[in-house]
Amino acid sequence: MPPEPGDPYVFRALRHEDFPRLAQWLGEPHVTEWWGAVDVELAAIARAMKAQAMKAQAMKTGETKPMIVEWNERPIAYLQTYDPHGEADHPYRDQPAGTIGLDMLIGLGEETGRGHGGRIAASLAARLFADGTKRIVIDPHPENSRAIRAYEKAGFRFVDQRHSLYGPAHLMALDAQIEETDTV
Repeated sequence: MPPEPGDPYVFRALRHEDFPRLAQWLGEPHVTEWWGAVDVELAAIARAMKAQAMKAQAMKTGETKPMIVEWNERPIAYLQTYDPHGEADHPYRDQPAGTIGLDMLIGLGEETGRGHGGRIAASLAARLFADGTKRIVIDPHPENSRAIRAYEKAGFRFVDQRHSLYGPAHLMALDAQIEETDTV
């Protein structure tokens, strides 16, 4: 997804040549604190890429869509979107139809704490909402106060505390704005 006018972020599909960079990012202390083991995460991402390549409509079939986020033509973040209704036992299946899940990390340590997390989430949300998404959910660890603050700045609001496959989750949601029309 190229940037919108005035938006500095480019969202592009993860490519195989991104794996060394992604492995490095997943090994960074500010990432390993909240994400799983590097080899486990890379294997899951590789499976998602393979499934996406095999299915042209990945988002409609519940597949994960992995992406790199570029800022000033420089990769700085990884994110993935998914449909929580695509898995029969997904813990966020109770969310409304049209919901997309989001996982994100800022890969470069020197780019953390600079507002990228919230701005990336807001930028992606605007694009997803323009494409018809109704709600976006994100689930940082309850102790990841930096991520929670970033998502709050992007407009996400607390839903509830849950326990997911990956551990405790502070479930947050951002809903598309419904345009009210005058009817006469």
